Amino acid sequence: MPQVRVNVRTLANTKAVRKEKRNGRDVVIVPSATLPDDIIMNGIKYPATEISKSFAGLNRTPAPLGHPMINGKFVSARDPEGLNIGYIGAWNENVRRENGRVFLDKVIDVEVANRSQGGKDVLAAIEKGEPVHTSTGLLANLEAVTNAADHKHIARNIEFDHDAILLGEVGAATPDQGVGMLVNANGEQEEIEVINSAVQEAERDIDWAMDSLARALEKRQRAGILDKLKAVILEGLGISERSPSTNRKEDDMPVSDEQFKSLSDEVKTLSEGMGKIGETIANAVTTALKPVLDQQAEMVANQKAKDDAEHADLVTKIVKANVLDEETAKATPLNTLRALAKSVEPGKAAPLNPAFKGNTSEKPAYKLPKGD
Repeated sequence: MPQVRVNVRTLANTKAVRKEKRNGRDVVIVPSATLPDDIIMNGIKYPATEISKSFAGLNRTPAPLGHPMINGKFVSARDPEGLNIGYIGAWNENVRRENGRVFLDKVIDVEVANRSQGGKDVLAAIEKGEPVHTSTGLLANLEAVTNAADHKHIARNIEFDHDAILLGEVGAATPDQGVGMLVNANGEQEEIEVINSAVQEAERDIDWAMDSLARALEKRQRAGILDKLKAVILEGLGISERSPSTNRKEDDMPVSDEQFKSLSDEVKTLSEGMGKIGETIANAVTTALKPVLDQQAEMVANQKAKDDAEHADLVTKIVKANVLDEETAKATPLNTLRALAKSVEPGKAAPLNPAFKGNTSEKPAYKLPKGD
């Protein structure tokens, strides 16, 4: 059975691209797919049994930009010269077979990709959501068949070499596109036939085109609405974005009821949000100050209890000293009680009437008559 090299083109799923950090490095992951079970391309059938025996070999293979060629001939992407030509810091991983199809992820190291123009172009296409094709490079033996109407060969002993990234390549579907080189076990190069095939995925191509068109129309339609929304907001805030223009063509463009309702709803939502700004700020301040206010309230309560105890003690002292009666003492402020308490000498009772001198050492101003 002759051995051939087959390049199978498919369309990558750029809608499901994701970004991750690995070992501190930024990577972009692009999901893709390749051989469906029992597919027939260029008169060659790829049986599910052959695919299931070999698909795991795609794991950790290079994902070069295009199929590397030397002197007009295809070479293995694992060949040192092939790596130098097509490597952009991308490889294949997470290879699995689900629902009769081989799926795999392309991991692209952003830093390495940015070292070459090709790598930059790939990252730019992915970022823009442009269609990115992939092409699986495999080797297979062709077994001739004579009793089948839809194919002439069956692919046997499939060996996957790589899964390339294609930009600006349509992917030929004829078997006479070129000749490739294969390094055999003895390190010798031998020429083999190369067959370029494409998995017919018209539905996915149409879906991508329709999605792109819908996004473009939506963006164009919403641009006018957002401009009007911006003008309404600025006017509400008393800000003039630009000087009045005599050209009213843009402003006079008709707006549908649906567009006007959408605009009104957005303005209403914005207005409600702005109306709650004061409340939101007040709640935030209250929440932030609550620990301080609680602590202050506790200190005030403790001080009041201390002052009340001192007041009661001074009332008792003042009453016992006959300075004030109990009712008057209780109604007297604390600071006054403190001043009165200082004038009270221990062991002596102060007279209720300050003018009353009591018993003094002064002699009386008169003498009692002596008795006979």
